[in-house]
Amino acid sequence: QVQLHESGGGLVEAGGSLRLSCEASGLPFRSLSLAWFRQAPGREREFVAAATWNIYYADSVNGRFTISRDNAKNTVYLQMNSLKPDDTAVYYCAAIQLMSAARMTEPYQYDYWGHGTQVTVST
Repeated sequence: QVQLHESGGGLVEAGGSLRLSCEASGLPFRSLSLAWFRQAPGREREFVAAATWNIYYADSVNGRFTISRDNAKNTVYLQMNSLKPDDTAVYYCAAIQLMSAARMTEPYQYDYWGHGTQVTVST
């Protein structure tokens, strides 16, 4: 079992920055593929970024968000810059004990989820 705990959400003005953190425990961190998803009210959960064998992003955040992982701290980060009101959502960390070269952008591809952290971007 993997436990995921997100932190770092909050309220920020448009154009501002936030850094989300997700600490994992329970399984060897290096064996995990990790991703960030988000869900806005009334919308389906959508892919944001992933760090597997490769790093890749949703088109909507590419160039503004950066995913990184610190294997020594068992933590994955999401640095979010140039935030927009459309980025407002609950952000979830996801993991699976699988390192794949395939693109993993669907929620069903991940076995473990955090409880989420709210990000609100004001105009």
